[in-house]
Amino acid sequence: MSFQAYLDAIEEKTGRTPRELLDLALQRGYDGPDVKAGEILAWLKEDYDLGRGHGMAMVHVIKKGPKISDKHVGSEGSHRDDSDTLWLDGKSSRPS
Repeated sequence: MSFQAYLDAIEEKTGRTPRELLDLALQRGYDGPDVKAGEILAWLKEDYDLGRGHGMAMVHVIKKGPKISDKHVGSEGSHRDDSDTLWLDGKSSRPS
């Protein structure tokens, strides 16, 4: 599953775009340098029933932003992403 596919699945499961979840996380201070992934994962599990894999995709966005390594960009296989920048504003508004 690509990184973007994880974010799209999060939107389907929660009814919130990744950007909306990011904004909520920032309001809670989860982007702070001392906040551990486990704390964010617990919040996402409790409030949105997200498992570890999907939760870790959001942890990346919360802690590091929408840029990802270009390691899988343009590569082949199931983990391939089309861009090194994740789309956070919802599947329906993503440019083609």
